[in-house]
Amino acid sequence: MKPWVSTLLMAWFAALSCAWAEFFTSIGHMTDLIYAEKDLVHALKEYILAEEAKLSKIKSWASKMEALTSKSAADPEGYLAHPVNAYKLVKRLNSDWPALEDLVLQDPATGTKYQATLSVDDCFGMGRSAYNEGDYYHTVLWMEQVLKQLDAGEEGTTTKSQVLDYLSYAVFQLGDLHRALELTRRLLSLDPSHERAGGNLHYFERLLEEQRGKSLLNQTEAVAVTQEGIYERPVDYLPERDVYESLCRGEGVKLTPRRQKRLFCRYHDGNGAPQLLIAPFKEEDEWDSPHIVRYYDVMSDEEIERIKEIAKPKLARATVRDPKTGVLTVASYRVSKSSWLEEDDDPVVARINRRMQHITGLTVKTAELLQVANYGMGGQYEPHFDFSRNNERDAFKRLGTGNRVATFLNYMSDVEAGGATVFPDLGAAIWPKKGTAVFWYNLLRSGEGDYRTRHAACPVLVGCKWVSNKWFHERGQEFLRPCGSTEVD
Repeated sequence: MKPWVSTLLMAWFAALSCAWAEFFTSIGHMTDLIYAEKDLVHALKEYILAEEAKLSKIKSWASKMEALTSKSAADPEGYLAHPVNAYKLVKRLNSDWPALEDLVLQDPATGTKYQATLSVDDCFGMGRSAYNEGDYYHTVLWMEQVLKQLDAGEEGTTTKSQVLDYLSYAVFQLGDLHRALELTRRLLSLDPSHERAGGNLHYFERLLEEQRGKSLLNQTEAVAVTQEGIYERPVDYLPERDVYESLCRGEGVKLTPRRQKRLFCRYHDGNGAPQLLIAPFKEEDEWDSPHIVRYYDVMSDEEIERIKEIAKPKLARATVRDPKTGVLTVASYRVSKSSWLEEDDDPVVARINRRMQHITGLTVKTAELLQVANYGMGGQYEPHFDFSRNNERDAFKRLGTGNRVATFLNYMSDVEAGGATVFPDLGAAIWPKKGTAVFWYNLLRSGEGDYRTRHAACPVLVGCKWVSNKWFHERGQEFLRPCGSTEVD
């Protein structure tokens, strides 16, 4: 029960008790009821003021949310294209709306402020999540950002003591004992009663004492790391991590002027396909070897919207095939939602399938269904092969159509930042452009996999990425793309 309600009721019952017991006994006693009633009116007015203040906060929240939802509902994809907007939406639904519920059902509480940038508490939450996942490298980055914002005077519920508690241990986990000790001492200067910090201080000091027997060179290097406060990211399972991320940033593209001269634009009629003789497609070379090409105006805006409309109800978290078990499962390195469309789902699906067949000269009879994928904020697919390697020959056995010979990838949206298709082994980056498509062969003419085609979908930083793709298989292509001894196309 609210304190103001409780005070009001207690005063009310006290007055009633007094009036019932002594009403006819003495006028002198009855005068006490006058003052009791006066106190009751005072308590009631204070209760009204408190409730009005709470209601004012709720009204203010409602007005802000009405303005925000009107804007976001007008263009949901455009609104969510900005990563901060997407993060704030999840945060509101997980913490801010429950906080509002507490405000309505309990005492008036402090309202939530919204900002266009990540607040101190937002950054602290991100750092804590990284810490809980054992990602100390990113813990340090987020916690240092929190300290910067606190030092700049930004307010929040997060304290420096909390930040230093996480930061000191994360730094220790990264091997920087000197800085861990320094941060722990800072923490204890702010909160001398912090038990864990006190224990860590003695532990770090003992470890440091044990290390003093090491060479002066090692000590100098340790101090240098402490002063810089910059740490190398731990080695992970992805050998081309640095190259992959560099390409995603638009750096490290290995296309020399000499190689650029080999790239041309032309009209493509599908090697004389009757359907393309009158209206050939514009074809542009994206890479020379392996040959990667882009086609323009492959899908119209109306077709794209129809495909998205059909696909949305079927979207589910994209899966990958476990190389050990062969079972499809979700994975942290593929973050997107996808669905599979059959020709019977809508005439536009059949029309697009025929179009891809005419452009490539390959039959779609043995191809997989049209896959539609949607990448939201941070959506990505780390470097992978589309074809099955020697150790996973049974990957497509159930299909009975052989290996994936080629990939046809339709871009169904522009992406404001991020979202490129990159080939780390080549140093190639291909950026999304709505209505275009890229095509490459996954297998050499000998039937062996072309390991240069290992590729990735870079994280979407700003915007929303829609693609659809068709994987053509070996079976049925024997006369359309004859085998040969040539190892490179």
